[in-house]
Amino acid sequence: MTAALAASLQILVVVVVLAIAYVPLGDYMAKVFATEHDVDTTAESLGAAGSTATLQRTRGGTTVWADLRIERLIYRLCRIDPRSQQTWVGYALSLLGFSAASVLFLYVLQRVQGVLPLNGGLSGVSPSVAFNTAISFVSNTNWQSYTPETTMSNLTQPLGLAVQNFVSAAVGLAVAIAVVRGFVRVRTGGEIGNFWVDLVRGILRILLPLSFVIALILLTQGVIQSFSTGFASTGLDGSSVSNALAPVASQEAIKELGTNGGGILGANSAHPFENPTPLTNVVQIISILLIPVALTRTFGTMVGDRRQGLTLLAVMAALFAALLTVTAVAESGARGVAAQAAGSMMEGKEVRFGIPGSTLFAVATTGTSTGAVNSAHDSMSPLGGGAVLLNMLFGEIAPGGVGTGLYGLLVLAIIAVFVGGLLVGRTPEYLGKKIGQRQITLAALSVLVMPALVLIGTSITVILSSTTGFQGNSGDPGTPGSIHGFTEVLYAYASASNNNGSAFGGLTVTSDWFQTSLGIAMLLGRFLPIIFVLALAGSLATSKRTAPNPGTLPTTGPLFTGLVLGTSVLVAALTFFPALALGPIAEALQ
Repeated sequence: MTAALAASLQILVVVVVLAIAYVPLGDYMAKVFATEHDVDTTAESLGAAGSTATLQRTRGGTTVWADLRIERLIYRLCRIDPRSQQTWVGYALSLLGFSAASVLFLYVLQRVQGVLPLNGGLSGVSPSVAFNTAISFVSNTNWQSYTPETTMSNLTQPLGLAVQNFVSAAVGLAVAIAVVRGFVRVRTGGEIGNFWVDLVRGILRILLPLSFVIALILLTQGVIQSFSTGFASTGLDGSSVSNALAPVASQEAIKELGTNGGGILGANSAHPFENPTPLTNVVQIISILLIPVALTRTFGTMVGDRRQGLTLLAVMAALFAALLTVTAVAESGARGVAAQAAGSMMEGKEVRFGIPGSTLFAVATTGTSTGAVNSAHDSMSPLGGGAVLLNMLFGEIAPGGVGTGLYGLLVLAIIAVFVGGLLVGRTPEYLGKKIGQRQITLAALSVLVMPALVLIGTSITVILSSTTGFQGNSGDPGTPGSIHGFTEVLYAYASASNNNGSAFGGLTVTSDWFQTSLGIAMLLGRFLPIIFVLALAGSLATSKRTAPNPGTLPTTGPLFTGLVLGTSVLVAALTFFPALALGPIAEALQ
């Protein structure tokens, strides 16, 4: 089978499965998060009081589901009133408090794992690594500056890291739904939902069921699921080799579905215990893209105009297709003396899946906040590596992480509406809500957080003499190695600030500087935009809806799709072009 045919078949399978799941999953998620506050007519209850059936009542054609028994038990134990609503301030404080408690729990668990069961002889994790890892997994980054097999026990992995894979994804999903409610609700007291209800429903009704199905598929293909510490085998040279075992399948499923990315084994999705067959490779790619893509349908359903969701989907698809094309072309050619002698650029690629499988996985994982890898991104060509780096620098909106992709793209759509309104001399409106000074200020602040963290972190790091020795591929100033070393640092802070988690492996990040600075970048890169977009949602929820008129800028169709695309490209190009010119562009031109 030729590389072109293999690539086409893989892409076709991914697109077909996503197309099949798009409508039912998107509408299902809209129903999961529907509340009585989001509809404006009453109807007779369809369910008996106290019934365990999920269908309770319909209002205005929107189905409102009753709480499941396990949900009611959780609310009772945690003393949560599921019928109460929160303003953006209450929603944000609940989210931040929950995340702070999660960081503390995960940090303590790592530090004391040596005295807990299933430790496999491993001691407690060092303070700097525990700090970085706790922030990493709570912020949905899953950056790993350690070797999992020799650092994390088989208790810390499922109880600490896997749990955070679920809850951090649910947090992003909850924020996206809260932002959508800001467009749906009209002149309320600023309530945008209940964080605790959204968190519980996102986990129990969406992430857990889908993860269970994906884990079963992975198990049938040979992905391991074991609490044993490992086994010994004889290597090709006759020496004894220790092979780590872990509960991989259960964590692998949510790792991809929740766009988390932290591998339970060091080689991540290049390890045959995590990703053994071409089928598991495609299943993992589909899992990464599934919820972010379907959320555009959820958005269209919740706002009552599914064309709005299709417009956002078109923006995601156009960016994804463009970057996939650039990366595939860059990686498929034999450039350089070594590559031409070998006949291909296979160094660092997963030989079981070939360059198409590695390329598609790389674009999918950097276009979301996943960070999982099935090949060495540091081994990509300068242009290919620059393309996946740019994929993150777009803000990961093609299609973005669970929740983060949708609300990130909505922020860019608001900016595009504002720019379009200025061009035609009309008051900008989006979905009937006027975009004024407060709304555009919050949107701009949300967009500026990531570039500030990336550029400040990179610039400080490259001028500190103590950090240059950690750039494994760097050389003397002005040499090709030093250019690539700069790209490695830029990639690290882009990954941390975008809560991605992938890395260029030539950079050693175990020093206190990298552990601390990257941890701060992950923390601020996650929660500052969340605060700004929740404030934006609260502002939108308090404003009235304006009926469209002949002067209203249409927010569906090719024109608006192009406007949002242009805004996305200009924001990334104008902000990061100088840094890219010093790194991957300069390296590619040599």
